[in-house]
Amino acid sequence: MTSPVIEIEGLRKTFHSLRRGRRVAVDGFDLLVEAGQVHGFLGPNGSGKTTTLRALLGLVRADSGSMRVLGATTPERLPEVAGRVGAIVESPQFYGNFTGYRTLRLLALAGGVPVTRVDEVLAQVGLADRGDERVKGYSLGMKQRLAVASALLKRPELLILDEPANGLDPAGIREMRDLVRSLAANGVTVLVSSHILAEIQLICDHVTIISRGRRVTAGPVTEVLAGFDDHEHLVRVDDLGRAEELLRAAGITVTGHDDHLVVSGVPDPVAVSRTLGEQGLWVRELTPLRPDLESVFLELTGGSAHPHIPWQVGSAPPDQPTTDQQIDLGMRGVDA
Repeated sequence: MTSPVIEIEGLRKTFHSLRRGRRVAVDGFDLLVEAGQVHGFLGPNGSGKTTTLRALLGLVRADSGSMRVLGATTPERLPEVAGRVGAIVESPQFYGNFTGYRTLRLLALAGGVPVTRVDEVLAQVGLADRGDERVKGYSLGMKQRLAVASALLKRPELLILDEPANGLDPAGIREMRDLVRSLAANGVTVLVSSHILAEIQLICDHVTIISRGRRVTAGPVTEVLAGFDDHEHLVRVDDLGRAEELLRAAGITVTGHDDHLVVSGVPDPVAVSRTLGEQGLWVRELTPLRPDLESVFLELTGGSAHPHIPWQVGSAPPDQPTTDQQIDLGMRGVDA
């Protein structure tokens, strides 16, 4: 048995200010990410998600709790495993007058990574033909790709991505999805947060949802969704009124709508078609209504925030300043 890649137990973090007083950002939070997982980390705005990631990576000091990354206690032993971790938390700051290549070259030199790796990661994130352009001319999506490239320089065993699809168009989102899948196929463990819940459902095999600083659910995506499956089906027949009467008489829960019925508590839809067919009513449509991650998210978080309102990428938690990294790079392409 191998140790989990990320272990968080009882994490607690509070912030204090004269204006707002004491605010609990994370309150006894637990997170477990096993090797090889693509693990989705979800939470509404203000739930403590980004604070958790910052604490895990030693960017803020937790009040209490224990954390381990790749078996090393963090933040105390984080330097021992830092070379095996790639992370984007919030929006990295780059010098606008430097090229994408030059940006990555300095990061490679600073991290002891062969400079040949720069061209590889630029190609990996779809910036191979834009590496010699100044970063200030990049779109938001291109800057996000550059950030992902910087996280990939070290060939990490663990990749932490906070809103990796931010600013990407649909094609870019698909490319990011394919990239995450390819990394996972090559043995990289990925912890990814995103406000695009349909994407999380597509690429993640496990998920943890945080709300108001506490974990509200965790587990394989299929099991989390199954826990909210009411076995509902949409039914369309020519005579909705009679169909509703027959189904109710058979003990089936039915909700009537203008052009269809919804039956619930029916694991086997054959019961619906048989009940109606025996009375000469032929079903034109019988479609299962399965819960998706968005509906489960809203139910678990009490609708406290719409999932399509993203975390404010590039902002720090309240009362905590953002530290902009200043980057000085080697030369290639456009001069600074």
